[in-house]
Amino acid sequence: MELKQASRTTLVEQVVSQMEALIEEAQWAVGTRIPAEPDLVQQLGVSRNTVREAVRALIHAGLLAARPGDGTYVCSSSSLGPVIKRRLQRSRLEETMEVRHALEQEAARLAAERRTPEQLETLQECLRLCSEAAEAADPGAYAQADFRLHRTIVDAAHNDVLAELYGHITDTVRLAIGSALERRSPFRRHLEMHGRLVEAIAAKHPLDAADAVRAIIDLSLTAIANSELQHEEHLE
Repeated sequence: MELKQASRTTLVEQVVSQMEALIEEAQWAVGTRIPAEPDLVQQLGVSRNTVREAVRALIHAGLLAARPGDGTYVCSSSSLGPVIKRRLQRSRLEETMEVRHALEQEAARLAAERRTPEQLETLQECLRLCSEAAEAADPGAYAQADFRLHRTIVDAAHNDVLAELYGHITDTVRLAIGSALERRSPFRRHLEMHGRLVEAIAAKHPLDAADAVRAIIDLSLTAIANSELQHEEHLE
């Protein structure tokens, strides 16, 4: 997609729309610097003030960030992301986990219906890596393979909106996995539960897949609750 000269109506909105499209389509990737103001003025055929207002609007939306003396950078691929992350920062962990509960159950159900053979192979590979990490008593490697497994399930649901929403709670998912693994000897139980999940997706049994995810997340919630209780007891 290339920038086009804007028409005279709602110039700022048109420029914002074009810039958003470039960001969402990753032509302006997260972490990269956008073109300098004079270049944008020339490509868009609008005034400096119009470009500045558009950039200011995207900064306010959380898509761009200005770095004095260095330029303006893309910091999010979706205006929804910063809004959700700010909301999650004000939420209790249990509330965020309940959202994860809903998203992952639906993702597992859809994945059981829609997964491709290649995605099933990836899930089985993740399960194998989890098993190897458990044998080596390596929580870090286990958590990495576990997270990849859950992310693959979301991708296998083939629902772009669900995938984007899930992407905004990944930090919480990683925290939940880490909290669960801090408990004593968690590997065997985790492996069994994830094994049932992958089996249900392989067999294309949506309800069984959703039930398996529910059990896994309930275990994470219990681990988080126990961790917080131990922390409170330590403070006392």
